[in-house]
Amino acid sequence: MKIIMTGRQMSVYESTKEMAEKKLAKFDKFFDENAEMTVSFSRRHEQEMVEITIRTGGLLFRAEAGAESFANAIDVAVEALERQIRKNKTRLEKQSKGSGLKLAVFDDFDDDDAEFRIRTKTFSVKPMAVEEAILQMNLLGHSFFVFADDITGETCVVYKRKDDDYGLIVPTK
Repeated sequence: MKIIMTGRQMSVYESTKEMAEKKLAKFDKFFDENAEMTVSFSRRHEQEMVEITIRTGGLLFRAEAGAESFANAIDVAVEALERQIRKNKTRLEKQSKGSGLKLAVFDDFDDDDAEFRIRTKTFSVKPMAVEEAILQMNLLGHSFFVFADDITGETCVVYKRKDDDYGLIVPTK
């Protein structure tokens, strides 16, 4: 697997890169040599942040973690990526043909983790402004809210970001 390491507004020491490569080597058993892993290091709010993205054959895995050291942040991000792979085992096996995933590795995971339940909820979508949708989301105590834009009529989603700002998802045509 190809690993690309970058620092955002900082230089990454060789010792940090070597430590990261050792911890990320465990993903070689999941992916072939065509897979690409991007690791970004940064410092934010007095925390060491690590963002890991793995791209292979149309599949994308991503985890972001912050801790007091890059080593701890990498450990947390690696655990999150392993959970993603374990949780999506069944779907990944179906999609893995030509994707660069190694199927034999999935035998290590328990089948209990592969199943999940989907709860369906129906509701009417009311046309409203983005600000009103954010207010409604906050009143409900949710992390996202689906609404119809009062100007375009498109179905949109507002969501609360990790940095306590808001995001808006708008469909394209």
